[in-house]
Amino acid sequence: MTDHHGSCHCGRITLTLRETPGDVSECNCSLCRRTAGLWHYCAADAVSVEGEGVAYIQGDRTLATWQCPTCGSITHWTPLDPNYPRMGVNLRMFEPSLWHDLPRRFIDGASY
Repeated sequence: MTDHHGSCHCGRITLTLRETPGDVSECNCSLCRRTAGLWHYCAADAVSVEGEGVAYIQGDRTLATWQCPTCGSITHWTPLDPNYPRMGVNLRMFEPSLWHDLPRRFIDGASY
């Protein structure tokens, strides 16, 4: 298995993904449509995040969306429920060769 390395724009936050995504998710919820994230959902042990980010907790209080305090890049999200089995990694933090040709899965987060 190949590790994939990514980072925010300024490099303050780095991500190491220890699995290769099979698809990429696009969500139209009020937050994702504004940040244009492309999400890979995985178990927390499939990714390492280095560097200190700033968490934003939106209205439904189910997850924290993390961004770099220097450049503002949205790097990942983590659940607030410690028993929730996955997190989201913004694949736009990685080289386009990792995600460009992956099948897109649309998530209708605006209807929830």
